[in-house]
Amino acid sequence: MSNKVLILTYYWPPSGGAGVQRWLKFSKYLPEFGWEPIILTVDPEYAAYPVTDFSLNNDLPSTIKVFTTPATNYFSIYRKDKSKIPTAGFANNIDNSVKGKIFRFVRGNFFLPDPRRGWNKFAVRKASELIRDEGITHIITTSPPHSTQLIGLKLKKRFPGIKWIADLRDPWTDIYYYRQFYPTILSKSIDERYEKCVLRKADKIITVGESLKAVFSYKGKGISEKTFVVTNGYDESDFNLTPHAPPVKLTITYVGTLSDIYPVEALVKALKMLAESGKDFTMRFVGTISDKSKDMLLADIPRSYLEFLPYMAHNEAIRYMMSSSFLVLIIPLHSSNKSIITGKLFEYIASGIPIVYIGPQDGDAANIIRSAMSGGIFNYNESDQIYNFILTPYTNQVAKSDNDKLHYSRKNLTGNVADILKS
Repeated sequence: MSNKVLILTYYWPPSGGAGVQRWLKFSKYLPEFGWEPIILTVDPEYAAYPVTDFSLNNDLPSTIKVFTTPATNYFSIYRKDKSKIPTAGFANNIDNSVKGKIFRFVRGNFFLPDPRRGWNKFAVRKASELIRDEGITHIITTSPPHSTQLIGLKLKKRFPGIKWIADLRDPWTDIYYYRQFYPTILSKSIDERYEKCVLRKADKIITVGESLKAVFSYKGKGISEKTFVVTNGYDESDFNLTPHAPPVKLTITYVGTLSDIYPVEALVKALKMLAESGKDFTMRFVGTISDKSKDMLLADIPRSYLEFLPYMAHNEAIRYMMSSSFLVLIIPLHSSNKSIITGKLFEYIASGIPIVYIGPQDGDAANIIRSAMSGGIFNYNESDQIYNFILTPYTNQVAKSDNDKLHYSRKNLTGNVADILKS
């Protein structure tokens, strides 16, 4: 008989984005390692999703139980149209108007740790019922939103014997956009208290990278010893269905969100040099791009070289990856950016397409690309080097990168999660 583990996650299909796929894929493979995942999430009618992707529903076996509850959608105070919900709780939508600043201040001081806490009381009630009825011995809370971790805190207090694993995919009070919410000294102290309480009370902690583990480990004694790194990854089945289709002309692709906090100057300069050299190419953006970034591109690069596509279903996004010559990965410019490891990085690696990485050269993402020999690593001002890299034939070191691909497969990583559950 399989052991049962209750997974509490705000983001679940039909929500889209990289955050959904982590536990969707782990849940897909956990039964092969002797664990029966039971999912508790928000009823989509009550949820605040920045993007949706109904195709992800096809990835979950029908045998897995999924329970939903209502939630209070505090974002409705800000915007009634649910399709306009800001990503990262306003952080990637920098509105410096007076109204925009007021909304960010309200979010950062009156909705701690975040506005999606409107799910918590409903989730605690339903989770308690499931723990009793299903004989559950282990729970996993995954965040962001970090308010989900407070559900785990309450459940641990209510059921002291239960094993609680807190999965934190991003920093909490150290997140690079935290100051954009104008937190007061009181608000930040409350948020830090929440964070430290979760880190102390959880039986085990999972993070996505070594730098993020270090960030949390500094918060208190004994945290490092119970913290494990399980990176994001890629699902082999996604790529078996989408073989590499080499483009007719040079095609450079960026997949995902490109907001104002992503420095695009080096990429723009490199593309401008490509255009001026007479090289025929397409720079393709698949996803959401800010007006500021788009204007910077259009100011220096003829429109005929640029292609802007909307957010795509996951399988479509992979198809665009696989029909590229190069894939661009940009890390936000911030003091804590070394810990940022985007979910798409591993799918970039799995694609076998060379990566143009722009970010800190000693960051976790850079080290992963370097280890996998999957692309070129560039600082924020190295436009000449990016230009030369794109024009120089790239030899992927297949023997090593194939081994690293296997290491980052979702099935292999699920085995690591199962080991943490058993320990």
